[in-house]
Amino acid sequence: MQKGQIRVQTENIFPIIKKFLYSDHEIFLRELVSNAVDACQKLKTLSSIGEAKGELGELRIDVVLDPKEKTLSIIDKGVGMTAEEVDKYINQVAFSGAEEFVNKYKDANIIGHFGLGFYSAFMVSSKVDIYTKSFRDASGVYWSCDGSPEFELYETDYQNRGTKIVLHVNEESEEFLEASRVRGILERFCRFLPIPIYFSVAGEEKKEDEAEKAINNTNPLWVRKPSELTKEDYEQFYRELYPFGETPLFWIHLNVDYPFNLTGILYFPKIKQSYEIQKDKIQLYCNQVFVTDEVKDIVPEFLMLLHGVIDSPDIPLNVSRSYLQGDPNVKKINSHITKKVADKLEEIFRNERNSFEEKWESLGLFVKYGMMTDDKFLEKANKFLVMEDTDGKFHTLEEYKTATEATQKNKEGKQVILYTTNPVQQDAYVQACKSKGYVVVKMETLVDAAFINTMEMKWEQVAFVRVDADIADNLIDKQESQDTVLNKEESEKLKELFTLQISDLHVTTEVKGLSPDTAPVIATRPEFMRRMKDMAGVGGGMTAFYAQMPDEVTLTVNGNHPIYQALLKERDSDLQQKQVRNLADLALLSQGLLKGNDLTNFINRSVELMQGETAKV
Repeated sequence: MQKGQIRVQTENIFPIIKKFLYSDHEIFLRELVSNAVDACQKLKTLSSIGEAKGELGELRIDVVLDPKEKTLSIIDKGVGMTAEEVDKYINQVAFSGAEEFVNKYKDANIIGHFGLGFYSAFMVSSKVDIYTKSFRDASGVYWSCDGSPEFELYETDYQNRGTKIVLHVNEESEEFLEASRVRGILERFCRFLPIPIYFSVAGEEKKEDEAEKAINNTNPLWVRKPSELTKEDYEQFYRELYPFGETPLFWIHLNVDYPFNLTGILYFPKIKQSYEIQKDKIQLYCNQVFVTDEVKDIVPEFLMLLHGVIDSPDIPLNVSRSYLQGDPNVKKINSHITKKVADKLEEIFRNERNSFEEKWESLGLFVKYGMMTDDKFLEKANKFLVMEDTDGKFHTLEEYKTATEATQKNKEGKQVILYTTNPVQQDAYVQACKSKGYVVVKMETLVDAAFINTMEMKWEQVAFVRVDADIADNLIDKQESQDTVLNKEESEKLKELFTLQISDLHVTTEVKGLSPDTAPVIATRPEFMRRMKDMAGVGGGMTAFYAQMPDEVTLTVNGNHPIYQALLKERDSDLQQKQVRNLADLALLSQGLLKGNDLTNFINRSVELMQGETAKV
């Protein structure tokens, strides 16, 4: 009986590499440069423990493009390879050099774990050459392969420690012979790698005063200690990530080493208008190698509006690093980020409340979205959610309850939160509420409709009521109809006059005795039906049938308004009807319900009535 290891042979792996393994061909450059970084990091580790003797010299990576020769070379000054190692790590693809090295040197900072990265070179090359010399006392080695199972391997006089990989770019991939294309890939995937990377084009002369400059920042902010960094450092790094972005509100520096490794910086951007929202602004790195900007499985959905970077070697990626694999670590990281964000927001609210309130226009979107979608975040956010009232004062939920305890409870004992979705348009209703001592808060963003519905389910004994859901007298508790100065016959006549048929509206009319200085007619829309209509307009689904129903409107006629003393005595019934309709239309106009032909008729009728009054004069 014989036991052994199955080895994947090159004749089997080439078709897989070329056709299936990497969906995006530009990835080859990331893989090869990452391997070069690994080689340099290995040498640093071996030097630190005494296994590599002598001076390391300048550890750098050069990417050299030669359009004339149609080659692209990646050159490092790392550990290099012996002939035996080339045979093991290049020819026997199943063995990963990086994996074996990590197992031996647990503290080494190694990017690759797959052993297949090198072979991505064959996606764009007709032939690949390797020149390498180990840091150990061994001869230089040359290896070459044209993508078939055939290869050459022999000793050579290559003198430089490290490895030089030369890609002979094939005809289908000549886009990678353009300097701007290569530089763009390097700047996207390699801009924060820990070893300096230099890009050059063969034959191009540099100006005498032009200093050589690495294309990458080898010491990005997230790998440094927060205690070493200033406010200016964080803002400068944000500009490096997002050159055209506004200065962020604040940031959270992530630095976790147990039970998983996670570093990064998350920025809260300014969001003044809901339509400015942009997702997919968080970049995922694995040991400083850019992986993707689609982080929906790692970052909670409500924080997808944040900007910044996350770096973790513990995030499970597929072999091409193009998507995440299901893993408990992803869930743990997700929960940790939620906690860190909640803790930071609570800290700012507690210590810098004025600053917190000034930033609420942008912060509110994150907080409300999070409270709707994440119950753990909701628990913490209940302490720092603030609601701005129409006088510009901010209240937490508990503060609002305390301020309105005596005045804003309905018959079921629920605390009524009065709100406006448009303080300008609904000003008359707001003022009516304020005159009764009620506190009205603003709920005017895109998420507020969903937020209100969700919080009524999650908060105990709380009901939201919009200021125009009823007349101010009835918003908290349904009151009995008050007496009017009109007699019964006059009240019934007034109700009859205001019983109108208006297109696309279901109108209910009532006559009540309100204050004489209250508007003669008030149009209100029942809270439940209006919400259903709003939800149907946005999301459809279970509420879709409400979209087909006419808007429900209640016309409350203020029988105590002095205008009716004259209107009821008007003997010209045609004129009387026009006056009644105009008063009703004014009320509907305040609700934005007067449109199309009805609005045109209102304008024409108003002009006609004014002309009649002018004629009298």
